[in-house]
Amino acid sequence: MATYNIITLGCSKNTVDSEVVAAQLKKEGHTVFFDSTVKTDFVIVNTCSFIRDSKEQSIDEILLHVERKKQGDVKKVFVMGCLSERYHDELQEIIPEADGIYAFNELNTLVNTPQFELLNNSNRILSTPKHYAYMKISEGCDHECSFCAIPLIRGKQISKPVELLVEEAEKLADQGVKELMLIAQDLTYYGMDLYQKRDLERLMRKIGQVKGLEWIRLHYAYPLGFPYEILDVMNEYSTFCKYLDIPFQHISDPILKSMRRGGNSMQNYKLIETIRNKVPGIALRTTLISGYPGETKADHQQLVDFVREMRFERLGVFAYSPEENTPAFPLGDPIKEREKNKRIEEIMLLQEQISLEHNQSKVGSVMKVIIDTKEDGKYFGRTEFDSPDVDNAVIISAKKKVEIGTFQSVYIDKADNYDLFGTIV
Repeated sequence: MATYNIITLGCSKNTVDSEVVAAQLKKEGHTVFFDSTVKTDFVIVNTCSFIRDSKEQSIDEILLHVERKKQGDVKKVFVMGCLSERYHDELQEIIPEADGIYAFNELNTLVNTPQFELLNNSNRILSTPKHYAYMKISEGCDHECSFCAIPLIRGKQISKPVELLVEEAEKLADQGVKELMLIAQDLTYYGMDLYQKRDLERLMRKIGQVKGLEWIRLHYAYPLGFPYEILDVMNEYSTFCKYLDIPFQHISDPILKSMRRGGNSMQNYKLIETIRNKVPGIALRTTLISGYPGETKADHQQLVDFVREMRFERLGVFAYSPEENTPAFPLGDPIKEREKNKRIEEIMLLQEQISLEHNQSKVGSVMKVIIDTKEDGKYFGRTEFDSPDVDNAVIISAKKKVEIGTFQSVYIDKADNYDLFGTIV
């Protein structure tokens, strides 16, 4: 039996895919690692191709392990994920040294199982710390945003049945998972294909009753057609974090129209107001795109004003990246990278100040914190308002040993732009 190392690039949905593949390989008798420093027989690179930078990173990672293969450090290099789905033939041509480049419907060959599929498989080996995990509730996307290649790569939305998701959540809880992140390209469209209606509310109620889970958070809600009933569930079940990841992408009506986002700026403002009124204290995370073709200085200023007025608790900004075969691709990429970066910097400097003010408001309070890691004598954790890897941390001084993965009451005595500091009480 062989040893495998799975290198995962890109988003948390890729993380879940890698974990499902790892479980199947283990079932076949192989040993699997998620650690690039470990020497193994085979390497699987799970790639991303969402934007230009992610494609370049994926290619660089493949080439790195191809070079290791030439030097005898690894026997074979396999490639899976979004890049291999979207550029399958091109990758075979430019990197012939790769021993296998697998599209999603070809992964049964990699794991040697004829009936293997990614989505409806509840067996996983976690690559995350054992106290938290991601759970993908659907695959693909039915929206046709002009800038996004996900429907080209992953196809139309396919929801995973409620019963299988509850079973998966129970398995994860039995393994010691205390925090579960529900993920999809669009959570709020869940169930339209299976049940002919938005059914996230029912799924949330079922998973909210799974014993052992203490925190459940929602990632990637689409603004248009937002199902307000899920906010009632967040209030009714204490396990749901007061946290919602809802990418708005932009606020200028002409840009939103060109992006094919549906809706308009007034609807987005109203949506944010309603969410905050219905779930007081909720932390909203959003993502924006800067430098979209045709974005004028006035459009950019409107985006800046949106950030200033809405005071998002968490926010990220991407530079527009033209993607082949998307509706926006014929528009070109007229805004120079320097100008894009300048606009991004302006937004992020503003957000830095907003984040600092949010954090300063927490000083003097006691907050529930989950402990993630220990480094250099300090513990690093998160509040319910922070998701792993993308959000703020709580840096904790503790006189006694604290177990990783436990919840602690932490007195917040200091704040900076993106982190809180405190002591366990």
